[in-house]
Amino acid sequence: MRLVLDRPRCEGHGLCEEAAPSLMHLDDDGELVLDVPEVADADTAVAQAAVRVCPVAALRLS
Repeated sequence: MRLVLDRPRCEGHGLCEEAAPSLMHLDDDGELVLDVPEVADADTAVAQAAVRVCPVAALRLS
């Protein structure tokens, strides 16, 4: 499964980072960085939680 970020839509709220710190982080400029775009089966639930909490729907799984 792949985690996809719609960068122009992302507003840097950081809720996804709180839900999935092992998969992503906000850089010093407040931009979201996907550390692991290819999600392992063991991290699927964490990735789904990050997608759910995004208030602007900037993340999706494909």
